[in-house]
Amino acid sequence: MSTGDLLNVEPVELKFPFELKKQISCSLQLSNKTENHVAFKVKTTNPKKYCVRPNTGVVLPRSTCDVIVTMQAQKEAPPDMQCKDKFLLQSVVASTGIAPKDITPEMFSKMPGHVVEECKLKVLYLPPPQRPSPVLEEPDEGVSPKVSFDSGNLNGSEVTRQYVVDSDDKSSEARSLISKLTDEKNAAIQQTNKIRQEIELLMRSANKSQGGGVSIIIVIAIGLIGLLLGYLLKN
Repeated sequence: MSTGDLLNVEPVELKFPFELKKQISCSLQLSNKTENHVAFKVKTTNPKKYCVRPNTGVVLPRSTCDVIVTMQAQKEAPPDMQCKDKFLLQSVVASTGIAPKDITPEMFSKMPGHVVEECKLKVLYLPPPQRPSPVLEEPDEGVSPKVSFDSGNLNGSEVTRQYVVDSDDKSSEARSLISKLTDEKNAAIQQTNKIRQEIELLMRSANKSQGGGVSIIIVIAIGLIGLLLGYLLKN
């Protein structure tokens, strides 16, 4: 901060985060520490490079005024990021009720008995702000982190490990299915053998009772057994 008899100026160094081909702005705050109206004017050694708004104005008693300085987009960076540009802020006591349009260059002319307060401002170039890197969110306590298997982001060992895990899962499902089918087949065979034994007993009983003739019931039973066996073996 620069402290004069009329204005406090903050900051006294204009800092621009330098980026090629991009307009960059910074601000000044002028604080009137008197009970008078204070007129000000901002000048620079490189007027084509900077735009100052407002470059002239009036700061009311015990009040503040913001000045925006904009650097035009630059095509080349200066050597070693050093800038020789400078600004000069001039301020004088003005008459009560003066408007910015009433300010004239003669008001800031140095003459005997006419006090013109001056504040010199330097220009500094800063490195551009770094973009924040993405931060992985930590999983909540007690919640397992979600893992996404993206083959485009996995290295060789991770792809192999994923393939082995998938293969083991599929092999386990296949073994379980084969075991289930085997149990069903064995149960069907046992049921078939039981039915065959019962049919043989029925046939022997029928032969004894009918003297060697075959009952129509036995024939129907044999046909049904054949259909049942065909259905079970097909499944």
